[in-house]
Amino acid sequence: METEAPERGFPESEFAGRTCEAQALMAEQGLGGLLLTTEAEVRYFSGFQTQFWQSPTRPWFLFVPAEGKPIAIVPEIGATLMRKTWIEDIRTWSAPNPEDDGIGLLLDLLCPLASGEERIGVPKGPETSLRMPLGDWERLIAALPGLEIVDATGIVRTLRMVKSPAEIEKLAHVCAIGSATFERVPDFARNGRELAEVFRSFKREALALGADDVPYLVGSAGQGGYRDIISPPSRRPLRTGDILMLDTGSTWDGYYCDFDRNFAIGRSDDLSRRAYDILWRATEAGIETVRPGRTCRDIFNAMRSVIAEMDDGAGDVGRLGHGLGMQLTEWPSHAAFDDTAIEENMVLTLEPSLGYGDGLMMVHEENVVVRSGGAELLTVRAAPELPVI
Repeated sequence: METEAPERGFPESEFAGRTCEAQALMAEQGLGGLLLTTEAEVRYFSGFQTQFWQSPTRPWFLFVPAEGKPIAIVPEIGATLMRKTWIEDIRTWSAPNPEDDGIGLLLDLLCPLASGEERIGVPKGPETSLRMPLGDWERLIAALPGLEIVDATGIVRTLRMVKSPAEIEKLAHVCAIGSATFERVPDFARNGRELAEVFRSFKREALALGADDVPYLVGSAGQGGYRDIISPPSRRPLRTGDILMLDTGSTWDGYYCDFDRNFAIGRSDDLSRRAYDILWRATEAGIETVRPGRTCRDIFNAMRSVIAEMDDGAGDVGRLGHGLGMQLTEWPSHAAFDDTAIEENMVLTLEPSLGYGDGLMMVHEENVVVRSGGAELLTVRAAPELPVI
């Protein structure tokens, strides 16, 4: 049964607020604009949501000026959908056009800024990318010698890390769908069932419960534990003594959940039960540490101190959780290198992992929103003891 859903989309005020906040940060840095080329950033400021980004053929551009609404420069095939957003200034070209895939329109927009020797921002830092041909970018910059391009990663990161109430409502809804789907895993993940079919069944259940899509589903199964968490599912049947892990990134209205659950098939052994217990307690330590003013490093250290009871290093995946929102993984990272301060209304994953036995590993993950008094679970908390199917 589908859970009650919030309203799809956002009111214009949501995008206007995001734009005003970006422009305030741009003013502090003396920027005349912000040029964006990637799906999440274009959607964040415009509401333009489509799966057409899966095609690498056409570039898409959104320019946030120092004042006023953003300006879209998009292929003509996207014009109708872009007109349904709050964006008014929409400039299009017939694409694909390898000779001029929007570069002429960008030059028309940016030449006045270059003539004034102004500065514009482009995200350049970690977890960003430039979604256009590098050759086109080089041509564009060569034609704008008076324009200074500076790194705007901090602006985008600052805005997107902290979620609005409407965003949190969507994230809570998709996490509820994911939690309900995991409750049904014992109905189809049985001894003798092929892992690939378990994956297909999970996706069917998530869609039936109201998810728009399940673009991310990984997992594994093996005797007493598993050895990696990113391989495609095989046709290997589940067997008594297996530990099964499924990790879902289901979506609703463009927002992700991202969490996993572990199950024992038929029976569990002492080692896997101990690993599960340590990860459950590590997650509790993370939950207790999450509060405004703490840092991602604090959260990492709190979970790592519990994991150290057992971990042999084989389960090291580089970090123990991250931000969550329009993308499966967002800033920040719960890692020793990340001193990002936790703020109210951030949405985070807590994802401790450990290695044990003969090259085995186990991962646990929950999703939380940061409130003034600490963490509020968005996912239904996993059972404190390893479930047996």
